[in-house]
Amino acid sequence: MISDDEMDNEMDNEMDDGPEESEDFDNDVEDLANADNADQDDEGENVDILPEPIVLTPEEQLSELKDQLLRALAETQNVRRRADRERADASKYAVANFARDMLTVADNLRRTIESAKPSDDSPGETADQAFLEGVEMTERDLLASLERHGIKQISPMGVKFDHNFHQAMFEVATTDQDPGIVVQVMQKGFVIGDRLLRPAMVGVAKAPAKPGQDANNPDGESGRSLDAEA
Repeated sequence: MISDDEMDNEMDNEMDDGPEESEDFDNDVEDLANADNADQDDEGENVDILPEPIVLTPEEQLSELKDQLLRALAETQNVRRRADRERADASKYAVANFARDMLTVADNLRRTIESAKPSDDSPGETADQAFLEGVEMTERDLLASLERHGIKQISPMGVKFDHNFHQAMFEVATTDQDPGIVVQVMQKGFVIGDRLLRPAMVGVAKAPAKPGQDANNPDGESGRSLDAEA
C-alpha cells in the first residue's frame, strides 16, 4: 500500500511539471505571432514600398544643366555650319543644270554655222535654206531649254493688254479688233515662275477717231506713243 507521504510527493511532482508546459506553450504562441507579423511586413514591403527617387544636389543639377546647354549649343552650331555650306553650294552651282542645257544650244548653233558655209557641192540657195532651218531649230531648242528651267515666253498676240506683263509702245486705230487688244508684238516677253522677267513690247488696238476728233484731240492719232510700261 502507498503511504500518505508518497501520494503527496507524486501530487507535488505533477504540479511542478504543469507550469513548465504552460511556459513553453506561451513561447510557441509568441513565436508564431512574431513570424506572422514578419511575413506581413515582408508582403507589405514587396507591394507598397517604392524605390526612393534620386535627389540631386544643387551642384549636380547645375552640372547637368550646363552639360545640356553645351550639347544644345554644339548642335545649333553644327546646323548653322551645314546650312551655310548648303547655301554656298546652291549659290555656286545653282545654274549648273541651266548651263548644261545651254551647251546643247551652243552645239546646235555651231552646227548651223558650219552648214551655212558655202561649198562646191551645194548651191547657194540650198545653203541658205539649211542655214535658216538650223537657226529655227536652235531657237526651238533654246526656248525648250529655258522652259525646263521655269522661264516661259510671253507672246500676247490677240489677247487683252495686261500692264503686269505687257509694255504698250503705241496704239493702232482699227475696227478689226476691240480696243485694248494686242494687235502687234514688237518683242516677246518672258516670265520666270510667276515673276516677270521682261515685259512684252506690244501695239494695242484702239477705236478709230471720229470725224473732227483729230483737231480737238491731237494725241488721239494712230500710232502715238504710250507711257504704259509693265
